[in-house]
This record gives sequence, C-alpha cells and structure tokens, in this order.
Amino acid sequence: MHGPDKSPEADAHPFSSLPELPELAVRAGAKLPAPPDDAACFALWRKYAMLANVERHSRLVAQVATALARRAAERGHAVEVDAVRASALLHDLAKTYCLLHGGSHAQLGASWVFAETRHYGIARGVLLHVHWPWAVPEGPGICALPFFVIYADKRVRHDACVTLEERFEDLLARYGRDERARAGIRMAHEQALAIERALAAQLGCDLHEDTFDCRGLVQ
Repeated sequence: MHGPDKSPEADAHPFSSLPELPELAVRAGAKLPAPPDDAACFALWRKYAMLANVERHSRLVAQVATALARRAAERGHAVEVDAVRASALLHDLAKTYCLLHGGSHAQLGASWVFAETRHYGIARGVLLHVHWPWAVPEGPGICALPFFVIYADKRVRHDACVTLEERFEDLLARYGRDERARAGIRMAHEQALAIERALAAQLGCDLHEDTFDCRGLVQ
C-alpha cells in the first residue's frame, strides 16, 4: 500500500502493460517447496511486525480463500489448498511496513514471501492480490491461487466478511477524494464482480452473500 491514506485501487497497476506471467516451469521429478503451515506463517507475521488489525484481516481472508479452494478441489480442479491458504495468510505481510514507510505492499510482500518460502505460486498470489492486470478467465482457469486470494481480500472489510458492494462503498467513502481515485475504485469493483461471476460458475454456487462460515457477518 502507498500509505495510510491512499487506496491501492486508486492507481493503475504497474504491470498493466505486461504480457501474462508464465507458469512456473518445473523439471520432471523436481519438487516445489512445501507451503508453510499456519504456525510458520504466524512466525513470519511476528518477524515482520504485523499490526494486530492486519493479522485479524489476514486470518479472515485466509478463511474465505481456503473455503473457496476446498470447494474447487472437491469439484475436481487442480488446487493446492495449503498453498492458497499460505498465500492468503501472507498477502499483507508488508502492509505494516508500507503504512509506515510507503511503497507497494504487494510488490514488497511478494519479494519477502518468495525469499522466505521459495514458493513461486505463493509469492505470485501476494504480488497480484490487489489487482489482476489481465483479462479475467471465464472457464476453469479462474480456479487458480491468485483469484482465490484476490476475491477473498475483496470480501473482507477490516475483519468482517461483507459483500463486494459493501466493501467498495467503504473504499469510495474513505478514498474517493477525486475522480481519478473514484475511477480506479470503480474499475477494481468491476473486476471483483467478474471474478465473483467466474468463480461462482465453476464452483456451482452463489458467492454474492456467502458468509464462508464467518458466522453470518454478511448482511
């Protein structure tokens, strides 16, 4: 995040003109590092001095992303649920630092996460959790790690599970100071809706007001 008073949705994504990132090439027989478990992620929270409110937000984002990933796996999609959960737990690892010092918490966090885990996919989810800079896939390709983390993050306002409309109304109220900022927030809202529609189609359920077992926090 650029600072405590600036919405990440307000600016164009710095990678918007780049082609699609390639999938990680793994030679035959090679193994990716195992995703860190919850305890390892919490240790990284402590190492990077994550604020308590960011911890609460990250726990709930992980709960939503994990629920989505499990549903996708149950429907036959090739999903590494543990990697999704780790990426969601770590998606705001650099948020506290960037609130204090500036910079992109997605970019800095991705570099920290890769250095700590050596797991490309988990770091990629952190890098792209604010904004997906390419077309949203309509088919099975939506059931991929970054989209679970992006969508979960957009369904959690602070430490409450809310609808996309509530989330973006809050962003507009807090950060929509000028037309440029409002346009960026509206664009992010449209992308989140597209991801919601595509995920719902693949998972065979209505996600709009799903509480993801967050105890009915969605009105």
